[in-house]
Amino acid sequence: MKNELLSLGLYHVAQLIRTTGLGHGSTWPGHIALKLNPDFIEEVIKKKNIIPIVIAGTNGKTTTARMLTTVLEKSNMSVFQNESGSNLLNGVASSIILHSTILSAQQETHAIFEVDENALTKLLKKVTPKYLVLLNLFRDQLDRYGEVRTIAMKWKETLSRLHSETEIIANGDDPLIVWICEALKQSPSYFGLAAGKKTKTEHAADSIYCPRCGKKLVYASVQFSHLGDWKCPSCGLKRPKVLSEEISLPLVGSYNQYNGLAAFLTAQILGIDKKTTLSGLSDMTPAFGRQETFQRDGRNITIFLSKNPTGMNESLRTIKELGGNYYLFLLNDRIPDGRDVSWIWDVDFEDLLQKDSHVHVSGDRAWDMSLRIKYAHPVVNHIDTYEIIERAFDDIVMGVPAGETLFILPTYSAMLEIRKILTGRKIL
Repeated sequence: MKNELLSLGLYHVAQLIRTTGLGHGSTWPGHIALKLNPDFIEEVIKKKNIIPIVIAGTNGKTTTARMLTTVLEKSNMSVFQNESGSNLLNGVASSIILHSTILSAQQETHAIFEVDENALTKLLKKVTPKYLVLLNLFRDQLDRYGEVRTIAMKWKETLSRLHSETEIIANGDDPLIVWICEALKQSPSYFGLAAGKKTKTEHAADSIYCPRCGKKLVYASVQFSHLGDWKCPSCGLKRPKVLSEEISLPLVGSYNQYNGLAAFLTAQILGIDKKTTLSGLSDMTPAFGRQETFQRDGRNITIFLSKNPTGMNESLRTIKELGGNYYLFLLNDRIPDGRDVSWIWDVDFEDLLQKDSHVHVSGDRAWDMSLRIKYAHPVVNHIDTYEIIERAFDDIVMGVPAGETLFILPTYSAMLEIRKILTGRKIL
């Protein structure tokens, strides 16, 4: 009863935050709940008919969760997710509070919890997922998380203690993910993309050496970074048999094909028919800051969250394929972003920006980003740097020809700021 009263009270707090335009109510309610009752998450899950689906990885969590949620809704299943990308424990708790009216109906409900790669161990101490989706591991926030290998070893230890009834859905194109899964009690179901065009990994790839024996991996084909059809010529670790399916999505980029495959395979394991699954995937809308598009003064504005070298590279590659030529880079170094911004020197600006690109830069570390781009393209026609984006944003938008698109590539906290400018609402 105490958790129900707590949820009800905080639900009204969250609704007040939303209706007053102060934010989305996706973090503070959960923060308060966990302060008052550290066991809030596990107690509610045990008492209510909740089937937890946990999605973990460096990139793609929010989009994959949105995809899977859409498919389950299409199947008339009761489902909710921590939809704004609040992927720490307070975000999980907040999502339970925000959907407490659903949970009061006493029907079986699927809860899709996306979780930060560094918070997965903490969540699995509180939640035993029915399904666990492992997307990828890339360099991200090195000052907080350490090297990719550090996270991989932590995951491997944590998952070795996972309940045998948990079903694992994993990216077979990621050597680290396969290594993590090789000693599990379960037999994971793997997804992966069909053969890529490249056979050499990018210079910024994070996992080109065998995680089992340390020898250099050999690739038959590469999608991006270290993802592809790989094998170790020394110890025999190799890409497992994967499910690969052509999926029609409203989102572009090969990285979204991975997200779509993860959602597709999970839906199949859940018993949802293929037609319904593909229909749901084609109907999904972009998640919070992930290829969201806005209209302003007759111009299109699309946000590509880009928070690490792999993410930025794939955003730039996708925008280049779309013919984009107007960019706004927003680089912050706050806690959600990571204090170390040296990763921008591993982004392939040299190959992925055009010399005639119109580039604007802002954020807490605007001058670092401006310097990086100038080193990459000393003759870029337009590169303007702003210390305070609010003062310049309207002028930047008006500098884009009517009907064209301004592509914004922000780090996480910068994405929240630019969305507040565009929508008048922030996250709380």
